[in-house]
Amino acid sequence: MAVLSRLTTSARQLSSLSSLAYITRTLTTTPNPKTLYFSQDSKDGERNVQWVFLGCPGVGKGTYASRLSTLLSVPHIATGDLVREELASSGPLSSQLSEIVNQGKLVSDEIIINLLSKRLEAGEARGESGFILDGFPRTLRQAEILEEVTDIDLVVNLKLQEEALLAKCLGRRICSECGANYNVATIDIKGENGKPGIYMAPLSPPPSCAQKLISRPDDTEPVVKERLRIYNEMSRPVEEFYRSRGKLLEFDLPGGIPESWPKLLQALNLDDHEVKQSAAA
Repeated sequence: MAVLSRLTTSARQLSSLSSLAYITRTLTTTPNPKTLYFSQDSKDGERNVQWVFLGCPGVGKGTYASRLSTLLSVPHIATGDLVREELASSGPLSSQLSEIVNQGKLVSDEIIINLLSKRLEAGEARGESGFILDGFPRTLRQAEILEEVTDIDLVVNLKLQEEALLAKCLGRRICSECGANYNVATIDIKGENGKPGIYMAPLSPPPSCAQKLISRPDDTEPVVKERLRIYNEMSRPVEEFYRSRGKLLEFDLPGGIPESWPKLLQALNLDDHEVKQSAAA
C-alpha cells in the first residue's frame, strides 16, 4: 500500500533528514468518530479507520486499542510489542534496544519506523485494511512523518493521574507461558482538591497462570518514573500537533475497564455499534 512504501522511504532517509515537509489539513471542529468508521465489508470501496492512541506508559492504550480493534475489525499495531518482539528475536537490534529499554529511554525514530514498516508490510501481505496505532507517534517528528504518508482520522489521548499510572506500571505482570497480561495492583485514590477519586480493581490471573507470573524488567520505580518524565516532555508537542488539526480526543479514564470502557465507547459514538455487533453474534 502507499502508506507502506512512503513510510519505508521515510525510514531509509530519516537519519539524513534535517526537516520534513508535511501536509496540513486544518479542521474547524473535532471529527465525529461515527462518521470515521468504515466496515471492512463496505461495498463502496471506503477504507477502514486509521486511528492513533496516545497516553503515558501504563495508561492502558493497549487494552482499549485492542478492544476497539476487535470491535471495528481493524489491526491493532503496538510499537511497544514490536520492540519486545525484536528484543526476543535476538536480532541485530536486540542488544541496542535492551540497553535503551532498561534505562527507560525512548527508542529512536529510525528504529521505530523501521519496525513499523516491517509490521505494515506483513499486514499488507495478509490483506489487512486500516489500523489502530498504539505508541506511535511519540515525538513531533514521528507525527510529521505519519501526517506526510497517510491521513489519520482520529487521535485518542488517554489520561490518568500519575499516582495511578505509577501503581499500574509496578503492578503489571505477564504469564511466562501464554503471554497474557495481568495487574496485581489495587488502586484506591481518594478525591481531593477538586480532583476526582479513582478506584481500579486488580486484573487477577486465572489459576492456570497464577504461578507463572513475571514482571517486565523495565517495570521498576526509577525506570517507570523516568519513562513518565520523558513521555510528558515529548508528548506535549504531539498533542498540540493533533489538537491544532481538530483530530485530538482527550479522554480522562474514570476508573478501571468496567467504568472506562462504556464511557470511551460513548465518547467515540460507538456504543450503539457494540450493541448491534453483540446482537448479531
